[in-house]
Amino acid sequence: MKPAYPRKLTLAIAALLGAAAAFFAVPALVQSRPDAVPRAVTPRGPLAADELAHIDVFKRTSPSVVHITSLGVQRDLFSLNVQQVPRGTGTGFVWDDSGHIVTNFHVIQGANGARVTLADQSSYDATLVGAFPDRDLAVLRIEAPKAKLPPIALGSSRDLQVGQRVYAIGNPFGLDQTLTTGLVSALNREIESFNNRTIRGVIQTDAAINPGNSGGPLLDSVGRLIGVNTQIASPSGASAGIGFAIPADEVNRIVPRLIRDGRFVRPAIGISAGPAGLHRALNLPKGVAIVQVGAGTPASRAGLQPFRRGNRGEVLPGDVITAINGEAVNDLDDMLALLERRQPGESVTLSVWRDGRTRQQQLLLAASE
Repeated sequence: MKPAYPRKLTLAIAALLGAAAAFFAVPALVQSRPDAVPRAVTPRGPLAADELAHIDVFKRTSPSVVHITSLGVQRDLFSLNVQQVPRGTGTGFVWDDSGHIVTNFHVIQGANGARVTLADQSSYDATLVGAFPDRDLAVLRIEAPKAKLPPIALGSSRDLQVGQRVYAIGNPFGLDQTLTTGLVSALNREIESFNNRTIRGVIQTDAAINPGNSGGPLLDSVGRLIGVNTQIASPSGASAGIGFAIPADEVNRIVPRLIRDGRFVRPAIGISAGPAGLHRALNLPKGVAIVQVGAGTPASRAGLQPFRRGNRGEVLPGDVITAINGEAVNDLDDMLALLERRQPGESVTLSVWRDGRTRQQQLLLAASE
C-alpha cells in the first residue's frame, strides 16, 4: 500500500522539481543565443606617483634579495643513510659580488647546512663565513657568477626619522619575493637577541613582517638598505604591525669583520663583572663593578683593582667602570656595546670610581678569547 502524502506537500515537491529542471535547462538556452561578448575594459590611466615608486624600488632591489633554506641531518629509518633535509626558511640579501650573503643568525642557528636561492630561481649550497649572535647577524657565502650577484645598495640608519616610508622584501611563509610597505614607527628601540644580549638602536616599523621575512632588507624610499628585519612583536606569531630591524650602521660595522675574521672579535679589557646585587649591597654607583682582573690583561697593566675579601672577611674597595671615552656605562651590557664599536689595539679612556673618587685611566684594548 502506497503511503499517502498531503496534497500541499506533493505540490511543493513538484514545484521544486520544475524549478530544478528549468535551472539545468539554462545551458541549452544559452547555446542557442549569439556569442557572449566580454565587456569593454575601462582605461585606468597612468599609475600614481607612489605606485610607480613602489614598483621601481621592487624592480631595482629584488634581484639582490635571496631565499635561504636551512638544512638539518636526518637518518633514513630503513637504510640508515644520512641525508640533509630542510628545517626552516628565511631571507637574506647579496652583500657583494664575491658571493657573501647577509641574514639573521637565527635563520641558520643549529643548521648543518644551507641553500641559497637567487631571484632567478637558481640555487647554490652555502657555507657559513661567520656569525655574531649578539646582534642576530650571520654571513654565508655561495659560489655563483658575479653577474647573478648584484649587491644591495647600502644606506645609513643614523639620520632616519619617524614617519619615513620604508619597504620590506622577503619570503614570508615561504612565499617568494614579497613586498610590503610601511613607515618608520619608532627609533632606538631595544630588543633581546637569541642569546639574551640587548640589541640597542633598533628600528621599529609597521611594514608587515612575518615568519620567513627574517634576515631580509628594510629599505628606504630610494631602495637603500637601512636595516635587517629580525623580529616581530605579536601574540599570534604573525604580523601585528610591530616589526624590528637591526640598523644598517650596525650591519655595516659587523659584517666586514665577520668576512675578515670569521667571527666578531670583541675588544676586551680583561675583567669579570660583579652582579647587580653587589651595587645595591655596597651602595655603588651605576657602572661595572670589577670582581676579577686577569693576569697580563690590559686591566691588570692599568692597575685596575677588583672588589675582594680581606683577611677578616671584610670587603676591600675595588673599581667601578662608569664611562668609556666619556660615554656613560650603566651596566655590563652598556660596556660591551661600547667596546664593540672599537678594534683590538685601540686606546680608550675609562672613568673609574673607587671609594668615592673618580679617576681617568687609559688602556689599550686586547682581543677577546
